[in-house]
Amino acid sequence: MLERYEILKNYLGPIDLRHMSYQELEKLAEEVRDYILEVTAKNGGHVAPSLGVVELTIALLRIFDPPKDVIVWDIGHQAYPWKILTDRKEKFSTLRQYGGISGFLRREESLYDAFGAGHSSTSISAALGFRKAMDLLGQDGYVVAVIGDGAMTAGMAYEALNNAGHLRPNRFIVILNDNEMSISPNVGAISTYLSRIISGEFVQHARQKVKKLLEHIKPADRIAKLTEEFLKGLISPGVIFEELGFNYIGPINGHDLRALEQTLKNVKHIEGPVLLHVYTKKGKGYKPAENDPVTWHGVAPYKRESGEFIKKPSPPTWTSVFSKAIVELAQMEPRLVVITPAMREGSGLVEFSQKFPDRFFDVGIAEQHACTFAAGLAAQGLKPVACYYSTFLQRAYDQVIHDVALQNLHVVFAIDRGGLVGDDGPTHHGVFDLSYLRCIPNMVVCAPKDEQELRDLLYTAVMHHSGPIAVRYPRGPAYGVPTEGFKEIPIGSWEELVEGQDVVVLAVGYPVYQALKASEDLYKLGIKVGVINARFVKPMDERLLDSLAGRYDLFITVEDNTVVGGFGSGVLEYFARKGIQKRVITLGVPDRFIEHGNQNLLRSLVGIDAEGIKKVILEAVKSKA
Repeated sequence: MLERYEILKNYLGPIDLRHMSYQELEKLAEEVRDYILEVTAKNGGHVAPSLGVVELTIALLRIFDPPKDVIVWDIGHQAYPWKILTDRKEKFSTLRQYGGISGFLRREESLYDAFGAGHSSTSISAALGFRKAMDLLGQDGYVVAVIGDGAMTAGMAYEALNNAGHLRPNRFIVILNDNEMSISPNVGAISTYLSRIISGEFVQHARQKVKKLLEHIKPADRIAKLTEEFLKGLISPGVIFEELGFNYIGPINGHDLRALEQTLKNVKHIEGPVLLHVYTKKGKGYKPAENDPVTWHGVAPYKRESGEFIKKPSPPTWTSVFSKAIVELAQMEPRLVVITPAMREGSGLVEFSQKFPDRFFDVGIAEQHACTFAAGLAAQGLKPVACYYSTFLQRAYDQVIHDVALQNLHVVFAIDRGGLVGDDGPTHHGVFDLSYLRCIPNMVVCAPKDEQELRDLLYTAVMHHSGPIAVRYPRGPAYGVPTEGFKEIPIGSWEELVEGQDVVVLAVGYPVYQALKASEDLYKLGIKVGVINARFVKPMDERLLDSLAGRYDLFITVEDNTVVGGFGSGVLEYFARKGIQKRVITLGVPDRFIEHGNQNLLRSLVGIDAEGIKKVILEAVKSKA
């Protein structure tokens, strides 16, 4: 693949950049973008963010000397040029593939990856930690944090800015990569301020008045220029950062290599922390991504020539089922409102936001605020549905406990991407939620086996419950079960799907149908396997569990969640508390971080698919005999 590139094929590393002309660098930038498109067309990935930072990446590698100089990228959505231009050019074709390189930055993957992250707004905090550690250890070098304007909607970024402004470290640079986007279009006062203040009619009108005024005063040219710059500064976007203790520079064109380089050279000599404001275009160089950066933030494989996505026939996704259900429920219940932390598209809330704009709240990348905001809405009598990816809900854990559960408020947590999510890997696997939610008092935790049950559990949560409740469902295509209407499911009730004799499988969520398949296969071998849809992790159906304990000696629990403290642990705790002695085998995600790879491949590797369940049962029955 690399042989087709004039410059990139012979590129050996960052040192090469320093010997290239600007004409060669511009050609290299084109080739890097082309290479990103070639690989992501096959593998999928974060296309638009990475296309927007090619020149910025080149400039950073020319002016700074990583890994001696520390470059911390926020999240890693925009890290593909960094991977290509540091030390993973040859491996880039394996992007997001099992056994290949990650779609995010990983410390164990490269010396150039100073800090890994799959959640936003951590870069300034981490970079400040690097800076102070280097100072205490007497180490030279610069520290640079690159953060997007989307990530600047999160409170953590401002906590770090506030701390850095107080510490006032030297050789500490924050680059605000402003493309007016995060994953969804940015929301909130800060984002509006950044995008509006510099281009607004007031600023432009004021600037023209200043110029005319200075023409009549006729001071020396230099004084006139300084006066104009001073007055412009009073209404520039840098004021907020200057007040936080930073030297604000910008905004500058993030695609102008010469300007970027000269500015980076200059800011290296400024005393105290610097914030450099850079404008870039998300999706630059690829029209489909430029025209629709929301869709092209992270995509599945596509046809590069047309930008058409390669869609294989499949059932509706769990997200689309939720999307349809929440609109129908809102039509039934006028007090239902929806909150999302910057995941309108990802959580399937576009239709809801369009049909019920006054009842939809995108609060930006602010998971903690989203949760407590929902608590306030609930305290005043509304029925908030707080929509999170499982991995992002981790960031709001204290608020779930302190602001919602402790006050027993009726907040419905709709948790998408529960379980193993696939190519995004360990930063995004939602495999801890059953464990971290199960231990919270007042919390109800449930997971549907199929599309209709997702609808019914949502209906139950919104219409027939009065405390905190979490409905957790996977990423990707569902099972293709027909859906119609809603029905209430009694809180804590399980469902006996198959009555067995030799062993019983208690399955939660996605693995239920896998357990049914294993049961069918084993029946042909003369092994009678009972299957329970244990849709409520908390509270459990203790009456049914007691009945099962009277009929079976061997129990298998299966969950798309860590085996540590999850559903299986709950069953063991119940048996221990009741003095019931049974053999219980817990299947789930082992106590380690699972790498990236195809979603079904990962499920197979950890043994929670039909074949994995069948294998464990065969071994258990054989040892029992």
